[in-house]
Amino acid sequence: MKKYLILLVVIISIITVLSGLLQLTVPGFVLAFVGAEITPASRHFFAIVGMFMALFGAMMLHAVYSFRKNDAAVFWAAMQKLGASAAVGLGIAHGIFNTMSAFVAVFDLLSGIIFLWYYADLYKSR
Repeated sequence: MKKYLILLVVIISIITVLSGLLQLTVPGFVLAFVGAEITPASRHFFAIVGMFMALFGAMMLHAVYSFRKNDAAVFWAAMQKLGASAAVGLGIAHGIFNTMSAFVAVFDLLSGIIFLWYYADLYKSR
């Protein structure tokens, strides 16, 4: 079971890196997908969020493949995923994002839960 959990964490991390890079390089495309207003400011700030998504995804990959356990990195990546889920959910509730964005919120919520599961597994194997 542990190897499947690690595989799931790696897949989520790769998706996070790739989607973060997409958001960083073409923020207008992603903004259009989530139904948000596209302005120079929204493109700029969405690109910044994309940069941090890519960094957190890469951090998780680094934590998984590091010789030393890095449970702090795993915990904070889980918090980033849960926070992103809440932020997108609030964006939907406030009419900033369309309902298609709910898929992003649910993906981040499930990712955060899986990352916490992985964190717990690391913590118990100390």
